[in-house]
Amino acid sequence: MNTTDFLMIATAIVPDRLAMIFEDSRISYEELQERVNRLAKGLSELGIGAGDRVAMLQVNCNQYVEAYFATAKLDAVFVPLNFRTRADELIYMLNDTSPKAMFVGGRYVKLVQQCADSVPSVQRYITLEDSVEGWHEYDALLESDNDLEPFPQDDDDDLTMILFTSGTTTFPKGVMLTHESFSSYILGTVTPADPDEEVCNILTVPLYHVAGVQSMMAAIFGGRTLLIQRQFEAKQWMELVEREHASRAMMVPTMLKMLMDHPDFHQHDLSSLEVITYGAAPMPVPVIRQAITEFPDTFFINAFGQTETAATITMLPPEDHVLDGDEDEVERKLRHLGSIGKPLEDVDVRIFDEDGEPVAQGETGEIAARGARLMKGYWNQQEATTETIRAGWLFTGDLGYQDEDGYIYLAGRAKDFIKRGGEMVSPEEVEQVLQSHDAVEEAAIIGVPDLYWGERVRALVVLKQGEAASEEDIAEYCRQRLASFKKPESVIFCNELPRNQMGKVLKRLLKEEYSYPVVAD
Repeated sequence: MNTTDFLMIATAIVPDRLAMIFEDSRISYEELQERVNRLAKGLSELGIGAGDRVAMLQVNCNQYVEAYFATAKLDAVFVPLNFRTRADELIYMLNDTSPKAMFVGGRYVKLVQQCADSVPSVQRYITLEDSVEGWHEYDALLESDNDLEPFPQDDDDDLTMILFTSGTTTFPKGVMLTHESFSSYILGTVTPADPDEEVCNILTVPLYHVAGVQSMMAAIFGGRTLLIQRQFEAKQWMELVEREHASRAMMVPTMLKMLMDHPDFHQHDLSSLEVITYGAAPMPVPVIRQAITEFPDTFFINAFGQTETAATITMLPPEDHVLDGDEDEVERKLRHLGSIGKPLEDVDVRIFDEDGEPVAQGETGEIAARGARLMKGYWNQQEATTETIRAGWLFTGDLGYQDEDGYIYLAGRAKDFIKRGGEMVSPEEVEQVLQSHDAVEEAAIIGVPDLYWGERVRALVVLKQGEAASEEDIAEYCRQRLASFKKPESVIFCNELPRNQMGKVLKRLLKEEYSYPVVAD
């Protein structure tokens, strides 16, 4: 299915329902469809057509959603860009995808102007807010008097979006996603719009990230109201949920923790929340256990996927977050809370060793997926595509293992795994142990070079405010809970860990700063 059909179907069923709430704007589905059509006509008059790339640099807003569907209406390709990008990264991504047009938010105009001479492909710049000399204005494009409604010709396998990876280790790669990449997940997991059921989705995850795109498309197809927040800010988020009675939310673990740590957390009525989906970064078990307590009437879902899979491939459903039953059952559920759940029915997920052979139950290997929703490949990077997609399987780069109940547990990124004296150490496993320490706020594990062992385990630890612990305390705590070769051999205390917008720890930066050798025993 072409993704523009999501909007057409919802508009036909619930035309008068609010499709989006963004600050002072309230836009119904019928109005959204009309704005999308007008914007598509305006873009067409600027020369945008099938196959052309259209970039967007802006925080979340209603224009972001409109721009995607208008671009898709023309069979063009939408290219969302990380609004935290640096000038060199922006130039790289624009020259890589060669967009013909670019939407730009007000706060990014100066950055784009500085880069413009280095990006020859962009013929049309479109300002979303204030006027900019020589640029087109977004609102003016909506005034097109062309009466012909554009009808896209693209089918399932045609490219609709290029989403860039996070680029935590190198320059980001453009992931080619088709209409089917999104529709195969949405049609299989989301109920179409229902005139009798109103749902309000608060959208906080950025729309340059696959989790944000997935949330947006699910809400549109489901005929829900999108409550859009420019960027996550805990106090404002709670005010929005309380005022608009939001019933669903997608969050990353750091957002959820920031909410519960906020001094005003218990001053807001968040009881309207029926479902909180979390993902995009590993969830510490203590954080999700606290959330289950703080949101007693809310269902939780852990959705695991990545940009290359376009959407979720494994899920830990609500029932696995309900910590009741006999002692054995509660213990089993607590163990499962540390997992990413089980594969969805329409996706094949397996774990392979370094030789490409499936591993035995309980053994660690690389998680791979196969199915309709996977990426088409990396834009302009055939070698990287061939390396990632092998014999129909997309190798995620995530290491993990599967238990006897079928639940999959992450063991870290393949590039982050530590090889110490022939033994493999999972950073994820050690980090979970560290984060269970009463004094530890957060922690990260890296490997540091060592002439004798090859690598040694180093912990970067952030302590909770007002708490104290020594390097010996941390090492002993881990020694009692881990095999001796896994415990940290050095501990460095930090004020904070560097993270990207989605809460993933930037281990590249940690390694650059903290990879000096461990002092010999």
